[in-house]
This record gives sequence, structure tokens and C-alpha cells, in this order.
Amino acid sequence: MHLNRATDIGLRILMLGATREDLLTIDELAESLVVPRHHLAKVVQRLQHMGLLETVRGRRGGVRLADVAREASVGGIVRELEGGTEVVDCDGDPACPLSRGGCLLRGALRRAQEAFYVSLDPITVGDLTAPPVRQVLLNLGRR
Repeated sequence: MHLNRATDIGLRILMLGATREDLLTIDELAESLVVPRHHLAKVVQRLQHMGLLETVRGRRGGVRLADVAREASVGGIVRELEGGTEVVDCDGDPACPLSRGGCLLRGALRRAQEAFYVSLDPITVGDLTAPPVRQVLLNLGRR
């Protein structure tokens, strides 16, 4: 399975946010995580709508991890960010000709995808920031 770019960026934003108490700007996050600013801004907005990030407007504004985010399930976050996409697109254009004949592959891949998510369910954002990665996260973007 391959996660979309927004999911990857979102998890990295949450990990960095979980290690920092101060507000982080979009520019700081983009530089620290080596992600294009416009991609990162879209993901920040989505994480805010999910209740995982808080935003502060104004000259000294930025983003910080919401209180609930540290205990949020990585499986739940990935499900939400992936948006119900399947491993394969049987209904695409053109649609797979096997989908009319009772193909069993789609169901097998759905079960495998759910098993992937289930394996991530017990892991929290806070778990992802444990040592030794915590120190790496703390040093990102700081010179």
C-alpha cells in the first residue's frame, strides 16, 4: 500500500508538533519538513478541520498540536487523510473488465488495506515521537 503525499505530510506535521510547545509557522514547517509551502498549508488546514491542530491568527500566529492530537490513533488519522481511497481503482476510466465478473481481488485488497489500518490503530501520535526520533524532531529546522 502507498500513502498519498498529503497523508505523509500530515503525519510529519503532527509528529513535529507533538515535540514542540511553541507555535510553528507554515514557513517553519515547510522548511523543517522539506515540503512545498502550498502543499503543507493545505494539509495544515485539513488537520485543523480534523481537530488535530489549532491555528492562531495574526502577526505572531502559527499552528500547534491540539490537546487531543497526542493521543489520536495513527490508524484513524491515516483513514481520514486517505479519504476512503482503495488500493486499486476498479471503477476508473476505463473500468476494469473483471469487475463485472465477480472478481475476488477487490475484496481481498480491501481486507488487506483494513488490516494495514488496524495495525496502525493502537499507535498514537505521541508514540511516534518517542526517543530516538524525538531528538531528531526537536532539531529539525533549528540552526
